[in-house]
Amino acid sequence: MLLLENIRLALSAIKSNKMRSLLTMLGIIIGIASVIAIMTVGNSLTTMMAGEMSNMGANNIDVYISRKDVEDEKTEDGLIFKNAEETRSFSQDDLITEEMIREYYTTYQDSIRAISLYNNLGSGSLVVGNRTANVSAMGISLGYLIANNTELISGRFFTNREIDGEKKVCIISDRAAEKLFPDDSENVIGKEVSMEVEDAITELIVVGVYKYVESSFLIGGYGSSSTDVYVPLPTSMGLEHRYNFATFQVITESDVDNEAFLKTTQNFFSGYYRQNQFFTVEAFSMAKMVESMSTMMGSLTAAISVIAGIALLVGGIGVMNIMLVSITERTREIGTRKALGATNRSIRMQFIIEAIIICLIGGMIGMLLGVIGGSLVVKAYLKTMGQPSVKSIIGSLLFSMAIGVFFGYYPANKAAKMDPIEALRYE
Repeated sequence: MLLLENIRLALSAIKSNKMRSLLTMLGIIIGIASVIAIMTVGNSLTTMMAGEMSNMGANNIDVYISRKDVEDEKTEDGLIFKNAEETRSFSQDDLITEEMIREYYTTYQDSIRAISLYNNLGSGSLVVGNRTANVSAMGISLGYLIANNTELISGRFFTNREIDGEKKVCIISDRAAEKLFPDDSENVIGKEVSMEVEDAITELIVVGVYKYVESSFLIGGYGSSSTDVYVPLPTSMGLEHRYNFATFQVITESDVDNEAFLKTTQNFFSGYYRQNQFFTVEAFSMAKMVESMSTMMGSLTAAISVIAGIALLVGGIGVMNIMLVSITERTREIGTRKALGATNRSIRMQFIIEAIIICLIGGMIGMLLGVIGGSLVVKAYLKTMGQPSVKSIIGSLLFSMAIGVFFGYYPANKAAKMDPIEALRYE
């Protein structure tokens, strides 16, 4: 009952001085709103980037050629020279062969859903008459489409006959189809296009169209005008007269422990490179990058929130100041209560609860403004729904109450220690 009475007295005091109470709460409101808005933006950005990387294959394993550490050459005079072979580029003999990949797949096919092989031919354009579409030309295997969640909206993938025969066929994006065939973009299968890459022109037949999905990393909607055009992997390798790979990607089955399989993959290919003095094969999973990125974003958001939280301390000082003023104004009230038998504890508790109520109301207003403000920023710049952090909301409210206790204790203790006779004589 005493607690309820103290709450009623606190609300009555706040109501009787509305403007002063609002100005007192202002620091708390700004501090809480800033912290929650920053946490909302940081949480939304982290979630968006993690989701984007997952769509890109965060749990897939990238296998690539890596340079071994080579000892520097040292002369008899103690002079050190870089080993000449340390900086040389890898040759075709240093690359991963199709036989290695085939053996790898055969050995671990129960754990592998698909293998993504690709060969980047470079940037160029597709041309039909006087119409042009900027593209990045790539030779790919079926696994590449699986690894990148590519959706075919018309046509088909390359047949085995087209792959084995190095046929001049291609799969283009719906965006490229609209640019090249604006009057009939839905019926481009079987049409002929010219691919111009690095001064080489190749005539191709369109056998499929995929749905182009713009990366959400492109904040603000300023996407690239270039899309990918896919040709059969052997066709692209034949154009460049090379047939080995510097890198490829493994899509594992859903029940596979990626971290363990990553080590298995690296050990398998390292066996082929024991005799290679300068190069080896390493494996990497983007899942580790996602984890590191989430940790980094969390730390950055927390650091900025701490800086924004300084406003809470400023607000707390304001609360203490106004409570001292309030106690001075209510000196006779305090003296009357003590004369009627109120204990120091009850007086102290009355003013601490009043400080907590002021901070709690300010915290609730700040919470609402922070969620709305953070969500609007996320919607405007990230083009997605804001994801307020429940932990930050609860933590901020608890922190605002703690500020009420901390900065309200000194004024409350001062009120509790008043001499009732001196208080009653105060004018």
